[in-house]
Amino acid sequence: MSMFCYQCSETANGKGCAIQGICGKDEEVSNLFDLLIWICKGISFWAVKAHALGIKDSMADHFVSESLFMTITNVNFNSADIVDRISLGLEVKNTLEQKVKTACERRESCPEKSQIPEAATWTSDPSLDRYREKAKSVGVLSIEDITIRSLKELMIYGLKGIAAYTDHAMILGKESQEVYDFLHQALKVTLEEGIPRDELTNWVMKSGSFAVKAMALLDQANTSRFGHPELTEVDTGTREGYGILISGHDLLDLEELLQQTEGKGIQVYTHGEMLPANAYPKLKQYKHLVGNYGTSWYNQQKEFAAFPGAILMTTNCIQKPTEAYRDRIFTTGLVGWPSVSHIPNRRKGQPKDFTPLIEKALSKPKMQDQAGKKLTIGLAHNQVAQVAGAVVKAIKDGLITKFVVMAGCDGRAKERNYYTEVAKSLPESAVILTAGCAKYRYNMLDLGTVGGIPRLIDAGQCNDSYSLVLTALKLKEAFGVESINDLPIAYDIAWYEQKAVAVLLALLSLGVKGIRLGPVLPAFVSPDILEVLVSNFEIQPIGTVAQDVAQIMA
Repeated sequence: MSMFCYQCSETANGKGCAIQGICGKDEEVSNLFDLLIWICKGISFWAVKAHALGIKDSMADHFVSESLFMTITNVNFNSADIVDRISLGLEVKNTLEQKVKTACERRESCPEKSQIPEAATWTSDPSLDRYREKAKSVGVLSIEDITIRSLKELMIYGLKGIAAYTDHAMILGKESQEVYDFLHQALKVTLEEGIPRDELTNWVMKSGSFAVKAMALLDQANTSRFGHPELTEVDTGTREGYGILISGHDLLDLEELLQQTEGKGIQVYTHGEMLPANAYPKLKQYKHLVGNYGTSWYNQQKEFAAFPGAILMTTNCIQKPTEAYRDRIFTTGLVGWPSVSHIPNRRKGQPKDFTPLIEKALSKPKMQDQAGKKLTIGLAHNQVAQVAGAVVKAIKDGLITKFVVMAGCDGRAKERNYYTEVAKSLPESAVILTAGCAKYRYNMLDLGTVGGIPRLIDAGQCNDSYSLVLTALKLKEAFGVESINDLPIAYDIAWYEQKAVAVLLALLSLGVKGIRLGPVLPAFVSPDILEVLVSNFEIQPIGTVAQDVAQIMA
């Protein structure tokens, strides 16, 4: 094999991509990512030692969280970016190692060389050839025991989701040393050989509880900066004028772009997971944020080609740009694609400079007025709390008989039509709770209302699954039941990448049982670990639409 990756739902033949990623990454990018993760483990080894000695290193904290985020599916495909990050990682590791050794020598408590894993000591001059060679021996398959490999990879993918949410919060000025410390502790655990399966399973479950903390942190960061989302109707048509389309998840990028485009005759449209931005009060005040264009990430090659203006990718979900729009798409943050223009990061507290993006938009043809459908969004936990009385009454009156959580990711597989058909087949007494791009399978349907409550409650981005957790906990309190599982809530989750894994682990950490997971079960979950998940949490694959709807409503 020239590479091996099985972290997303589209992995080749349901087993693993061994020649080239279905996502589009080549063997070099995949292998360099393996090396970057391994170096992060080495940094975390020293970070845990540093913590015990009272040494804090924010550089190590930020490097590890950013690097984990960078390796999520569909973030960066540019090997030059990854090489630069590996080189920086070695500098971070070496600096932290020296800090720890200096401090522990004073206390005569330095670890024996035999206790230090290779990931914590390996170093190299910046060299692509050396990086390539080393990457071959540190990938996923370097762990021979299938069960241990499965548990460690499950945890690492959950950590990637936690890191993504942590990084988004950090950009907005909200950080948690507790979460950073856990990322380091968990990565250090993945270096341990001979760790018992039960102990490793406990670490996986602990990852779920920290996923909840990370989502709560990001919720606080978003709402303190932009206000709580409000019930909002978003237009999916277009308006006359120059256009910029912004995709991904980064709300600060959007705010700075809106500030820099104000008064320039440019209309700004959201795409994909950026749709929920239209519900935040501070962002809604910009009149040239005019609505949402297009649908889910996997349709971008068609939708970006049809969009005449400039395009900005802020986080994960980029696909290979086609020639139809390669000259007018820009990346920023951790996103990268070879030969695509990149907007540099902020410097010294200054906003990003979107001048090249704006100039490109002004050089392209204007868009024309075109009517579109209205989408209702903004039903995050604060907004739902304001109508909690009506929700409880509708349940007690028998108008609402079931909530169906259909959150998660969208993707290309035709099997995902299942979620559209489930939404169509649910009776009018069922209300769908959603977050993430999975909503694009059914948010254009006319599902109507029940008891004055929209039958589609859209909490926002994938990280806003936290809102769905809070909604469930509020219902638990209102009805005085002992467990979330005693509520009329069913879980029909769609997954694609690692942030969805973090959401799944978060739900499991809260004791949620009976989750249906689709469209396929993860390739990285070995048969015996799947047996544990089925036994302890009653996780099950999706079935036929008719069978599942009948069981959901039973």
